[in-house]
Amino acid sequence: MATKIFINLPVKDLAASMAFFTSLGFTFNPQFTDEKAGSMVISDNIFAMLLTEEYFKTFTRKNIADAKNTTEVLIALDASSKEEVQTMVAKAKDAGAVIYAEPQDHGWMYQHSFADLDGHQWEIVYMDMSQLPGQE
Repeated sequence: MATKIFINLPVKDLAASMAFFTSLGFTFNPQFTDEKAGSMVISDNIFAMLLTEEYFKTFTRKNIADAKNTTEVLIALDASSKEEVQTMVAKAKDAGAVIYAEPQDHGWMYQHSFADLDGHQWEIVYMDMSQLPGQE
């Protein structure tokens, strides 16, 4: 059974992408970060590997999707509160992200989304399971 998740994302400018995510509060594991890759720590067991496009190409025979024109993946991260969702998205926007959807409040779940500098779509979600319909 897998114990860690590594999300591999191609980026055009590794330094700019690392600066973007650092401004959102993420850190990078220096052990797996160099001029070709940045190992962004999302949690103890989840990492986003930001790979230069040239390096990313060494892992696949397929063309790299242009995430600004096609949806390749939706990356959803949980937050501890509605305010944390709003803060993260505001920081992302200030750092150059594109807000591609309005926030959605379903009562028990609140989410808002942004696209990073390369167009990868991130959804930040707060879920209050005590408010889930049908929960007692």
